[in-house]
Amino acid sequence: MTSARQPPAEATLSTDDVRLITLRAQGLLGPRPRTGGVAALLRRLGAVQLDTISVLARSHELVPYARLGAVPRASIERAYWHPHHATAFEYWAHAACVLPIEEWPYYAFRRRAFTARGMRWHRSHPGVCADVLARLRAQGPLTATQLGGAKNGGAWWDWSDTKIAVEWLLDTGAVICARRVGWRRVYDLPERVLPDEVLRAPEPSDADCLIHLAGVTARALGVVTTSDLTDYHRLSNFGSGRNAAGLTADEAAAAAGLTPVAIAGPAGRLTRGWADPAALSGGQPPAGRHRVTLLSPFDSLIWDRKRTRRLFGFEHSLEAYVPRDRRVHGYFAMPLLAGGRLVGRVDPAREGTTLVARQVSLDTPRATEPMARALTAAAAWVGCDDVRLERVSPAIAEPRLRAALAAVS
Repeated sequence: MTSARQPPAEATLSTDDVRLITLRAQGLLGPRPRTGGVAALLRRLGAVQLDTISVLARSHELVPYARLGAVPRASIERAYWHPHHATAFEYWAHAACVLPIEEWPYYAFRRRAFTARGMRWHRSHPGVCADVLARLRAQGPLTATQLGGAKNGGAWWDWSDTKIAVEWLLDTGAVICARRVGWRRVYDLPERVLPDEVLRAPEPSDADCLIHLAGVTARALGVVTTSDLTDYHRLSNFGSGRNAAGLTADEAAAAAGLTPVAIAGPAGRLTRGWADPAALSGGQPPAGRHRVTLLSPFDSLIWDRKRTRRLFGFEHSLEAYVPRDRRVHGYFAMPLLAGGRLVGRVDPAREGTTLVARQVSLDTPRATEPMARALTAAAAWVGCDDVRLERVSPAIAEPRLRAALAAVS
């Protein structure tokens, strides 16, 4: 909702204010935390997106790397999918995401919505569902392969009846995925996985779920608009009225304890927004050391393309599914964050112990040295001892980037 006339707000924030508040909320501005590690970061962000693409590393590993530094990848995996006690689970949030285990009750609204709809992509057979549940009860946690196989032999979406059944049970909450092994989901029963306090908690209403997740979104982003409240966890659209749970954005934000703010935009137009109260403490724009790092294309800082354009003036899109001859920045272009700005991107690959920068795009000459630092650091994190440049845009920046790489290596 955008208007030149807004109800009084406790603060009017500039776009730069919101950008800095967001960077701090996302763990990309200020000192790195000394305790808590990946598990604390996951709670801070509320959700970390999963994706099958692995270039330097998988996206859910790149997210903590960008914020915490060179955490060993095995430690990241263990923090998400602990072999002995559940610390997180996998479910549908912004997309398929890793979520803190204590958030399980607040996705009841989505589990109920799936149940009411009766299917997701495929219609499951009740008999097969019953067989899957019986096997999990009798044999313990199992992968789709152990249950009988995930595919019928066709394309990736040609799932077997067993895969259709177990994914439907996952959607509706009859089973849970709190661990992966070799990138394969391990399915189990919620009563064997969830902590007692989570399992015994009363199931919240749809409205309570959305109010809670509005608070999670505000803490993760610092400042939110109606669009942000909808997009971060892909909630029912608030629009300009009530959503499916009967809430307006104002009502959800107020119930979540958020602070109303006005966000100044072009030509003095004000957009209604809300802030996590902790994000406004001190009354001054956040300060501290900015990260110099490469970001996953699926990083929560840049999930929302319109918000990324508004806060950073940066056009971001994933071109992995764009035909090769139509790609502008490359298959898995990773934005470069430096000085609190998005100032370039690189499409990386690995060849043995060499990180290959297949295409580097720099938006400003000042991005050359940060790009060299980010490439060198990322190479070391994934066990590479060399960086090789292929294409650099603009071409005039290539000699300077090569010199910067030589200086930091």
